[in-house]
Amino acid sequence: MQHTLNVRVPFPTKSAAEIAFRALKVDPEPQRSTVSVQLSIEREFLCAKFTANVSLEPRLDAVSQLKKLRVAINHWLDSMSLIYETMAEFGDPPDMSDQLDGLFLNIAQNCPDGIRGMLDAFFGFLSRRTDFYYGAAITDAKQLVLEQFEKHKTAALDRHKQEKEEMKAKEERERRRRAERAEEALRKSAGDGNDNIHSGVVIEEVKDDEEAGGLKLQEEQESAKSSPKGDEESEEKAPVKPVKVGPLAEGEEEDEDDKGKLKPNDGNGADLDRYRWTQTLQDLEVRIPIRMGKRIKSRDVIVEFKRRHLKVGLRGQEPILQGELYNEIKAEESSWTLDDGLEIVLSLEKVDKMFWWSCVVKGEPEINTRRVQPENSKLGDLDGETRGMVEKMMYDQRQKQLGKPTSDEQKKQELLKKFMDAHPEMDFSKCRFD
Repeated sequence: MQHTLNVRVPFPTKSAAEIAFRALKVDPEPQRSTVSVQLSIEREFLCAKFTANVSLEPRLDAVSQLKKLRVAINHWLDSMSLIYETMAEFGDPPDMSDQLDGLFLNIAQNCPDGIRGMLDAFFGFLSRRTDFYYGAAITDAKQLVLEQFEKHKTAALDRHKQEKEEMKAKEERERRRRAERAEEALRKSAGDGNDNIHSGVVIEEVKDDEEAGGLKLQEEQESAKSSPKGDEESEEKAPVKPVKVGPLAEGEEEDEDDKGKLKPNDGNGADLDRYRWTQTLQDLEVRIPIRMGKRIKSRDVIVEFKRRHLKVGLRGQEPILQGELYNEIKAEESSWTLDDGLEIVLSLEKVDKMFWWSCVVKGEPEINTRRVQPENSKLGDLDGETRGMVEKMMYDQRQKQLGKPTSDEQKKQELLKKFMDAHPEMDFSKCRFD
């Protein structure tokens, strides 16, 4: 008669059980052994079936066979203990999915209909190259597909939830950093006093929900000194109307050219559906989130920098951002990185560092550059000559947009007025000045 004993050994994963199975199959069974062992795998369990032929007559022979069965089982368990220790020393078994992800990603990118096309190709392969549809009952095949679907569904949903939480936490950290930079800029502005190019420039913080909104810039000019004889009358020039560079107040209308344009975000750029961008006078930063439900590799990304052209996308897919740039960039000094496999980050170096961009690529939604809020901390990083030139350029640009005289024109008007005051005997009422 046959005496059978079944042993089931659990492993952390099915992959670990398969490695143990292959390790045990390396050693052949001893010759002339009266005990046979059959190994199999059930989910994450390694199963062993020990069979010994036991004869009841004579009795001593039966006892001997049972002893051999016990020795075989103990030897097998010793081997299992050694395998467990080896796995604990070298860590978890390699995950084959990492090796196949590149292959599957390439297949998905080359399928014309996305996931649907990939599934169609996979089940077509099963029908042509395997016995999946006729090797077992149809119901068993369907059940196998459903089991795999349920197995990976929970993991995918948990991973997606974790990635959303990570992205939310990252955005919160970025928001706090921007707030800290803005607060630091305000502190520097308060400490600089009259260090700006115009002695009367005042920058004050105003919350978005206040009626005025944004930052106010105004120029106050000193009144002329009165002479003791009264020949020169004391004059006080009216202050320049503040130039608003923050959000529009209620009831305030935009210029015709600015209608339909977006309000700049905290980084003087825009938050669009496919990407987010910010800028300074020196450079731009473009952040493009990857919405594939999983992390990607750098080799999957295509980025092309040219002086007047930009292209960003993933291999095998339509470009995410492509077209003629709003202005020229230094292609050799521009770069890109892949942030945690979830976001493509572009850093574009401007050629002309005197103007704000209204968009990254022509044809994309534009922002109202009149509402841009320059950071004093960035201007403070420039040398004195460059900083003065940039501040003068920004002031003159705002004055032109409001139809008011630039700083050079104001100086000419002041010189002309002093000349007229110094020669009261001359009649300038009929003079025309260009």
